[in-house]
Amino acid sequence: MNALKHSNRMNSTNNIPRVLIPSVVVVALCRPIAPAHAYDINQQLSIGGVLAGAVQCQNLSATPDTSDTCEPAVPFQPEISIRPSAADEVFFKLGFAAGNGLNETTPFVIRPWAADLEDDVTNINGRSRDYLLTAWYKHTFSLGDDQDIGATFGIIDATDYLDENVYGNDEYTQFMNATLTNGRNVFLPSYDLGVALESHFGSWSFSGVLMDIGENDDGNNYSFYGLQAGYRVNTRLGVGHYRVVVTGTSEDFLNPAGTEVESRTSNLYSFDQDFGKIIGGWMRFGWQTEDAAVDYHAVFTGGIDIKGAAWQRHGDNIGVGYAYLIGGNLAIERSNVAEAYYRWQLGEVLGLTADIQYQSDDYKVGQGPSGWTYSLRAVAGF
Repeated sequence: MNALKHSNRMNSTNNIPRVLIPSVVVVALCRPIAPAHAYDINQQLSIGGVLAGAVQCQNLSATPDTSDTCEPAVPFQPEISIRPSAADEVFFKLGFAAGNGLNETTPFVIRPWAADLEDDVTNINGRSRDYLLTAWYKHTFSLGDDQDIGATFGIIDATDYLDENVYGNDEYTQFMNATLTNGRNVFLPSYDLGVALESHFGSWSFSGVLMDIGENDDGNNYSFYGLQAGYRVNTRLGVGHYRVVVTGTSEDFLNPAGTEVESRTSNLYSFDQDFGKIIGGWMRFGWQTEDAAVDYHAVFTGGIDIKGAAWQRHGDNIGVGYAYLIGGNLAIERSNVAEAYYRWQLGEVLGLTADIQYQSDDYKVGQGPSGWTYSLRAVAGF
């Protein structure tokens, strides 16, 4: 499995566990999302994770070779954090899953649930490694008030450091569709060898990632780099985050003709902003080069978040998002994705979500698929 967050995975900075509920919805026991509440065994050791369950049903149009169906999936990702000192941390995350949901049967280019499912946690990036997603060591250098630098090395996930967004970044508690979880044009590998630097200087933050990836979809080993600069504002409206991401790879990706290898580079702009205590908004947009074979050249996404405090359910929220994607140099002309969900937070552990998606793919030649996906998702966190 070539692990790419924009196509299948989850952001561990916001992980939440779930408990599976018989038959239609599955929930499990892991840790809540923001903030995550890992179980502290002592001052040096914590355990947590995420166990989720969902059933998704598709109702399609213009897809004679694909039938309407319902499919379940249950991912479970336990985590262990060891802190020998206040400045040092050793972290492990494992990934297990039962089922692939609709990701095996969907006719759409973009998968309807970005979680790491059964096929995603085996033979990760062609390394013949199963179930071990991340394993890293981090040391943080404190430089005074609101200033620090963190250095991490090991098996890491680029989306833990790049393309963050408060309202569209977690497929377990927010949007399920992969293009509303991370920018679909930006290339973000997961679960392989790398180093990451993070720094905070007051309202400014900077991240850099360098990774060696075992294998891409062309069967080639490649290198990846990514840089992010972010700025945090706090006005009368509320808190906002404004980020710029630049990524690139070595020349190890086939061109559309399959005759030469090229690099991939991209840029992405990611913003989120509170508009008072009830409403929040977010957007992403960016482009990538088309020297290598790519499904999409550009992506424009955005949405709103409505907090349940408006109806005296302070843990609940509604999310509405839309994505418009411009095709690259392969078969796709354009894609549209719309998604809306309501999430019930039941105590500190369990969250239930009802979700609906509409997708359409327009091909350069011939008619593409369109249709609806209906989902029930349950998540429990520890």
